[in-house]
Amino acid sequence: MSKDNIRGVPRGSAEVPLSILELATVGEGGSPAGSLQDATELARRAEEWGYHRIWVAEHHGMPGVASSSPAVIIAHLAAATGTIRLGSGGVMLPNHAPLVIAEQFGTLHALHPGRIDLGLGRAPGTDMATANALRRSAQVDPDEFPQQVAELTAFLDNAFPPGHPYAKILAVPGGSSRPPIWLLGSSGFSAQLAGLLGLPFAFAHHFSAANTEPALELYRSAFRPSEVLAEPYALIGVAALAADTEEEALRQAMPGALSWLRMRFGRPGPVPTPEEAQAYPYTPAEAEFIRDRLSTVVYGDADGVRTGLEELRKRTGADELMITTMVHGGAARLRSYELIAKAYGMSA
Repeated sequence: MSKDNIRGVPRGSAEVPLSILELATVGEGGSPAGSLQDATELARRAEEWGYHRIWVAEHHGMPGVASSSPAVIIAHLAAATGTIRLGSGGVMLPNHAPLVIAEQFGTLHALHPGRIDLGLGRAPGTDMATANALRRSAQVDPDEFPQQVAELTAFLDNAFPPGHPYAKILAVPGGSSRPPIWLLGSSGFSAQLAGLLGLPFAFAHHFSAANTEPALELYRSAFRPSEVLAEPYALIGVAALAADTEEEALRQAMPGALSWLRMRFGRPGPVPTPEEAQAYPYTPAEAEFIRDRLSTVVYGDADGVRTGLEELRKRTGADELMITTMVHGGAARLRSYELIAKAYGMSA
């Protein structure tokens, strides 16, 4: 079993490692192909700037998100880079047969040893019709997640007991090592499970901020040392956006907030332009939603974002921060990650 680099090494003046969550967001007027090209450029630059890892999220049926196939994107990003860790943030395990995931990530690990993470989520990450189509089953039960994790782990480790129906199945390529497994969550279920299994845990603060501290406390209190970890390791996903001025950061953050509003009311689409977000005729209820959404985003100039990230890190005790940035266009996103890296002294 691989134990490499679960605990990342901070760069520059950062107290904890900084990482990136990639959704390959598609802006109005853009295309999925262009967004995937932007993701590749970001991976190259993030490696230069000193970010520790990039994870790719699994989403389906969303016009504004091109990350429907994490394993394929990870393979491409790994081939385009040399040292940065890459992984799933995460694979939504109820959508897939565990054997398929074991084969995919075993292959990735064989191609890029020591660089691959396997992050697992229990939600489908889409509507139930799409989830059923992915599994070709009318029963996609997130409550079966612990059993699915156990099955996936047994495939990766070739560790089914004698007499098990799958004992003679070999997940190729196998070997003496495999990617480390992480559990992801936005509530207490996966937090507690990760603790009981002694696995690293990643919490989605960027869309479940009210649950962050209770979930991390549950993870730490439930933690049992394992062969993987002697003590808890918690990463949190954070929505953050840096620009040259605070005013420009707010202008760039508004399209992401409007995207969330549209998704909430069943109208998903490409990320709007800043001009479209500014001109949108918000009702009082919609304006309140936007304010609430922006309150969970750390945005401003570089120093302001660093201050906000550090306040969040200290409050939660997170061992790693994974930044996600939803803006219109790849240039603004690249600039944001560059400014944050410079604020921490990671990039010259």
